[in-house]
Amino acid sequence: MPFARPSLTEIIDRVVADISTRLPGVDGAVLRRSLLGIIGRAQAGAAHLLYGYIDWAARQALPDTAEREYLQRWAAIWGITRNAATFAEGSVTFTGTNGAAIPAGTIVQRQDGVQYATQAAATIAGGTATVAVEASVAGTDGNLLVGASVFLLSPIAGVQSSAAVAAGGISGGDDVESDERLLARLLQRIRNPPQGGAEADYVLWALQVPGVTRVWVYPRQLGAGTVTVLFVNDDDPVSIIPDAAEVAEVQAHIDGRRPVTAEVFVAAPTATPLDMTIALAPNTASVQQAVLAELQDLLTREAQPGGTLLISRLRETVSIAADEGDNAIITPAANVMHAVGEMPVLGTVTFQPL
Repeated sequence: MPFARPSLTEIIDRVVADISTRLPGVDGAVLRRSLLGIIGRAQAGAAHLLYGYIDWAARQALPDTAEREYLQRWAAIWGITRNAATFAEGSVTFTGTNGAAIPAGTIVQRQDGVQYATQAAATIAGGTATVAVEASVAGTDGNLLVGASVFLLSPIAGVQSSAAVAAGGISGGDDVESDERLLARLLQRIRNPPQGGAEADYVLWALQVPGVTRVWVYPRQLGAGTVTVLFVNDDDPVSIIPDAAEVAEVQAHIDGRRPVTAEVFVAAPTATPLDMTIALAPNTASVQQAVLAELQDLLTREAQPGGTLLISRLRETVSIAADEGDNAIITPAANVMHAVGEMPVLGTVTFQPL
């Protein structure tokens, strides 16, 4: 039977009753402002604090209820450390007068104040110069789409103050691993002990790379002795599909741990947009946003490369959106199947009145 922590009122009643029992004939013990009543309530308050500490300590005794500091200690016991935040990297293209020099360490800034530093010196040639940059602060805030504008923090002679993010964008920035992600990796490690190259080992190895959130392993997909690993980054605000640099990072990490007899191929799944047409009532902006949020949550929980999205799950997902009254999914009209390696992502969702 689980232990039930008594409330402060229950403890006070117990202490007052105990005083009354041990001091028969002392009626003042039950009076709120009597000396014994005050002492009893003070003792009950101290006992309540001790119960609270014991309750807190009990939660730290198991990793799935432990708070941040003790969760990290539990993870460390199992050889797991919290993934640190990473810095976004990419390139920007400057324009200006041929021969104008851009020193290494030049700071460019977005309109919202996020800054990037050039990683090498460059010289304008042919009217432009493309330079590698790195975000000054780690995290997803440093990621930036192709073509976005950044501005020189200090002017440089012969170089225009505005620069554009080059092909590939600025990516790879990840926030520090959340408690939920760390706990998931810890439970994965506890439930699936290392077995020298079992399927669960590849999942654990891939999840050790910052940014990786979901992993799928396919033994012998490309022949005997081969292992194919696909993964996504759900926390990337640009796209959950990893880019070439992220794939190479996971490949290198797994290559350093895999059995020597295994030939491992790490790849990114192919994004396949899930386009939908939904008749909705009420067809308001707030309900539409709620539906989109529920659909995204469904894909995060259940979508996988080469899998099938059940139309019944899509209908259920739209129905549980906040303030939704009624709906009808016009398209798709049946289960959505995907080929090997295809990963469903939320595409264009068109709403119309029901």
